[in-house]
Amino acid sequence: MRRDRVDDVVDEWRVQLPDTVGPAMELGKRIHRLAGRLQEVVRAETAAVGLTPAEFDVLSALRRAGAPYALKPSDLAGSLLLTSGGISNVLRRLQQDGVIERAADAADARVAWVRLTPKGVTVAERVVRAVTKAQARLFAPVPDELLLTAAGHLRELLVELGDEAVEAVSEGA
Repeated sequence: MRRDRVDDVVDEWRVQLPDTVGPAMELGKRIHRLAGRLQEVVRAETAAVGLTPAEFDVLSALRRAGAPYALKPSDLAGSLLLTSGGISNVLRRLQQDGVIERAADAADARVAWVRLTPKGVTVAERVVRAVTKAQARLFAPVPDELLLTAAGHLRELLVELGDEAVEAVSEGA
């Protein structure tokens, strides 16, 4: 079996603190390493278009929402795991760049919406495509079957940890 860099770390811990080594440590270390590799790809692609990863996440979430590409700031912050202060700073920068606009809800002035501008839609689509291509290049040496199997196992782990999808609630329920 081929070894990866995590094997060396685990072997060192096996000598130093053998009671800390187990499947959870090995998985955690590998996920951390893989997340780092993916973050490098995202940082490189977002920096190339003058965005931070947090700004990319906001633009992606708005574009993913579909037309009219609008979400409430609190929904954005919650889905992206940002604080209200953190999301405010990101939104301010994106608004200055002309890629989002903020507007009050026509029916309820207490509700605010963040919406992609036409320029924002273009930027979001361009950077999502660039990041997706870069991720594909990163994983190019790996057979699709292995990627799909790994993704499926990670989904199962997340569900076991309580990270289930939120089911849409019907009006009559």
